[in-house]
Amino acid sequence: MADVLDYKLFGQDMQVVEVELDPHEGVRAEVGAMLYMENDIEMQTSTGGGLFSGFKRMLSGESFFITTFLNHGEDKRHVAFAAPYPGKIIPVDLTAFGGTFLCQKDSFLCAAKGIDIEIAFTKRLGAGLFGGEGFILQKLSGDGLAFIHAGGTIIRRELQTGESLRVDTGCLVGMQSSVNYDIKFVGGFKNALFGGEGLFMATVEGPGTVFLQSLPFARLVDRIVAAVPQNKGEGD
Repeated sequence: MADVLDYKLFGQDMQVVEVELDPHEGVRAEVGAMLYMENDIEMQTSTGGGLFSGFKRMLSGESFFITTFLNHGEDKRHVAFAAPYPGKIIPVDLTAFGGTFLCQKDSFLCAAKGIDIEIAFTKRLGAGLFGGEGFILQKLSGDGLAFIHAGGTIIRRELQTGESLRVDTGCLVGMQSSVNYDIKFVGGFKNALFGGEGLFMATVEGPGTVFLQSLPFARLVDRIVAAVPQNKGEGD
């Protein structure tokens, strides 16, 4: 059984989640997500579910380790985690979603101790001329709270049985495990090279809840890189 967490969200567009830990309670997070922590909280680093789970995460491009922040004191203590780029933090009660939730690799922020975190699905989306960004889903399993992060504006869609959406792969934040999903190639060189929407689309089909984001981090980086003047060399 996962620990029961109390929390507060701070901010609007660069949010922070502060988690209150009772004595001996803990929260798990990706390495580097922590903003601050109070006395009596100790960090314990593990592979997030055994050596094999650690290797699966590493081979998919994720960190090998997951850090647990555990309150070893006799009073309530607080630890906070910061959103990595502009957007919102979404509390996800796994119990409300049947005990399992899927999220993109960059979306997971932290979760109550006792929730399992593992790689559920990976797909390489091309290479070379067409880019090599992969599509990786993490599966969160348990009965407690998890927190995921989305960029820009968040859209929550409740898909009915048989209802489907085609979504840019980067805009898909997370979904209930009852949602069927697939990644498909959008054919045609003209569409691929000049359409501006990439070569791959995620198809999601209900029933279940889907979270979408308007500003994926990769898209934000692309806009910044495109706006930066290129260095043409000395003397040019």
